[in-house]
This record gives sequence, C-alpha cells and structure tokens, in this order.
Amino acid sequence: MTALTPELGGSMVAGGADAFAFARPSGQRLDGAKFQWGSLVLLAPAVVLLAGLLVFPVAYAFYLGFTNLSLVGPTAVHFQFTGLANFSRLIHDSVFYTSLSTTGYFVVGSIFGVVFVGMLMALALQSSSRSVRTIVGSVAVIAWMMPALSAGVTWYATTVAGGEVATTLGQPTADYLASAPLLVVTLANVWSMAGFVMLIFSAALRNVPTEVVEAAKIENAGPLRIFARITLPVIRPTVITTVLFIVLLSIGNFSLVYIMTQGGPFNATNILPVYSYQQAFTFQNLAYGALVGDVLVVIATILAFWYVRVSRVRPARTGGR
Repeated sequence: MTALTPELGGSMVAGGADAFAFARPSGQRLDGAKFQWGSLVLLAPAVVLLAGLLVFPVAYAFYLGFTNLSLVGPTAVHFQFTGLANFSRLIHDSVFYTSLSTTGYFVVGSIFGVVFVGMLMALALQSSSRSVRTIVGSVAVIAWMMPALSAGVTWYATTVAGGEVATTLGQPTADYLASAPLLVVTLANVWSMAGFVMLIFSAALRNVPTEVVEAAKIENAGPLRIFARITLPVIRPTVITTVLFIVLLSIGNFSLVYIMTQGGPFNATNILPVYSYQQAFTFQNLAYGALVGDVLVVIATILAFWYVRVSRVRPARTGGR
C-alpha cells in the first residue's frame, strides 16, 4: 500500500473535510452553482415581459402619485411633477388613516374567519364519506368561482331591511348592512373564500401521518391536543401560505366592498382600494388616487417579503445528529 506523504497524511488525519479541501484547486467548491452567461439569452424574454407588465406600470404609478394629474381639466393632459405635495396631503388626511385602519380590521377579520371556517370544514370532512366530500367540495368551488358582482348583490339583498337574514331572525325591519356594515362585508368576504381554503386544508391534512395520530389516541390524547401537537405542525407551511393568500386577496378586494356599500356609510367600509377609486374617479384626482394605491403596493410588498422570510425558517432538528 502506498505510503502517504507527510502533507497529505496530516490533512487526512485532521479531518475528512480538510482532506477534500486539499484536493480542491484554489479553494473552489466543486458542488457550487456555476453561472452560465448563455442562460441570460433564455431569460431575456421573461425579463422583458416582467419589466413591461409589472416593473414599468408600478414605477409609473409611483411617479403619477407625485404629480398633479387629474381626470378632467388642463392637468388631465399637461400634468407635471409636484414633489411631495400629495404626500404631505396624505399624511394629514384623516380619512386616509380611517381607511387604513378599516382595511386592517377587514383583513384581520377575514384571516381569522376564513382560516377558522376553512379548517373546521376540512376537519369535519376528514371523517365523511367520499360522496359527501365531493358534494361539499363542488359547492365550495362554486362559491369561490362566483363573480364578485353576484356575491355582492346576494349579500346585499339578504342583509338589508326585509332581507332573508332579518326575516329569519324575526326582525324584518332591521338593516344589518347599515348597522354593522364592516362586519357584514367581512362575513361576505369570509363566505367567498372559506370553501376554497377548505379544499387547500383538506389536501394538507392528508399529509398528516395516521400512525402518529393513532398512537396519540392510544395515549389518551384528546382531539385538541392532537391538533395542536401533531396536525398543526405538519400543515404549518400550508397555513402560512394560505394566510398570505387571504391577506393579498382581502387587501385588494375592491369589487365586493364597493358593490355592497361603496365605502359607506360614513366611511365605515372605506378600505384603501375603495378610497383610491373614490379619489381618482369620484373626486377626479388621479394623482392622489394613485398615491393611495402606491400605499397598497408597499404594504403588499412588505407582506410578500415577510412571507419569503418566514417560509425559509425550518424547525430546529433534535436528536443525536
């Protein structure tokens, strides 16, 4: 057997990683990713489309937010850059802060409502027959695919005075859309998304190992304990993704809210997309409406980065290794 040289032998004794490092030329990783300039040619069409359909429109919308562009009048064509004039108006706009807080309540209420109802329905369907799951899943898809116009008109008709909700509760003259508008539009948003979220959670629950659940039942673990200690950790990535999905859909849900209340009464449901529309097309101030829309873009971007950061977190490994 060939004897090792002192240098090579020393590196081998020091550790396997050092031995492999000795074999690498100039410390270069042999398993590292290699950049190929030719790949830029293949990526060029996607980059052009991304820039033309996303980057440029968003950048132009940000620029319009700092101009005096209007819907009608001389500045509808010959507008100019006005610096921080619109931004100064924004930070002193009490209606904007009301709209911002209303958007927060609407989104948070939608998150809790959609996740709770969707998870409850998914857990209930686990022990149901295949035919029941098929029927409920079909109804859920229909509710999800229903246009915002149809959903808004349906909820409007059932929650105003003389509607089905008031009649069923024995108060035919009660107008719940006027007395609790934010609650009603939040429930309508929950109703429109809960079925689809139920399908997502149902698929995720199939990844929960049944043998672990059965072992927990043998140890007399209750349903809540099994859900908290076994089910929830397994489906945690799906829940996080679903929450971001709900946030992004709710924070920009203009159609449903505008059809039901148009932001009223007295700005009670005037979420940011509705307020942006009002400023741009009702009050004919396109620049200020664009700036309010820019706030939505910033919030959505922050949430997207938060999701990427959270999704990269991996639970710490335990055990001997």
